[in-house]
Amino acid sequence: MKQILSTAAVATLAASPLAAQDLSVVGSWSSLPLHQQFEAPFWTETLPEASGGAIDVSMTTHGQMNLGVADVYRLLGQGVYDVAMTVADYAVADAPALEGLDVPLVALSASEARAMVEAARPMVEEIFRDTFNSHVLAVAPYPPQVVFCNAEVSELADLEGLKIRASGRMTAKFLEALGAEGVNVGFSEVPGALQKGVVDCAVTGAGSGYSAGWWEVSTHLMPIPLGGWDSVVTAINLDKWNSLDAETQALITSQIETEFEDPAWAVAQDALVNDIACLTGNGECPAGEARDMTLVKVSDADFEKARTILVSQVLPEWAERAGGDWAERWNASVGEVVGVTIATE
Repeated sequence: MKQILSTAAVATLAASPLAAQDLSVVGSWSSLPLHQQFEAPFWTETLPEASGGAIDVSMTTHGQMNLGVADVYRLLGQGVYDVAMTVADYAVADAPALEGLDVPLVALSASEARAMVEAARPMVEEIFRDTFNSHVLAVAPYPPQVVFCNAEVSELADLEGLKIRASGRMTAKFLEALGAEGVNVGFSEVPGALQKGVVDCAVTGAGSGYSAGWWEVSTHLMPIPLGGWDSVVTAINLDKWNSLDAETQALITSQIETEFEDPAWAVAQDALVNDIACLTGNGECPAGEARDMTLVKVSDADFEKARTILVSQVLPEWAERAGGDWAERWNASVGEVVGVTIATE
């Protein structure tokens, strides 16, 4: 459960000088809005100022460090740096149970997605503690992960037989169940893969695709959230966390919730609407020049078909892969929030 500071506690912190701390922080994709609008300002400006200068942050990103995304949390746990953040799905090879944080097609609004994340958070905290020797500080969203295609598509069935880059393992499993071929391509390599026909389609956030220029090499946009919300987990090395005094821990906990998580979630819903407008020209684009991708409207029948595949095939397969009692725990937490139950027998 989150630690929330009372007004009196905040006042006490403000009056009490904190012990000086240096934090080395590794952010997520430097080119994307989550980092530019929220991560970088929080770590380099907001938190140091809130600490009265006691917390000094040196920040880079995993792209600037040329880290493999699967290594971000492994190296965090080893103490190579103090704080790191990236997409949780990048770490599922080490922790298959972590896939249960960001299930596609079950949260269709930012408020629903945040409720899903909060329900999953105790499980996520346990996974990060036990697998990555880390303490979870925040979980923030990219907008829903939608489908960019350099192919003529008009409905979900048209994805069958296509080669599609998935944004996570559960999405890849869904695409395979749909009859498509899931292809593992790094985010930065997608434009070239679409252009050369290595993949026909690719899944990412609409805003990420706009910022990265995917509209230059794809023609059709299908805004069905096949990739969930691509939750980004911010965590701190557990040994470093335990070395901090209680006042510093409380300040970081309070600040990251109110000055990072809350604002990031607040813009997530409008971001999808704006990003679709930017990619298709259907509406005003606040981010720059609108593009002219073809918007493929998703029918109720397509959505129901997708949900049926998710519940009958994808989630049971994940439960088997995760092992243990993870499915039962998911049913009793996330499942209750989103109205989905995984059959465990």
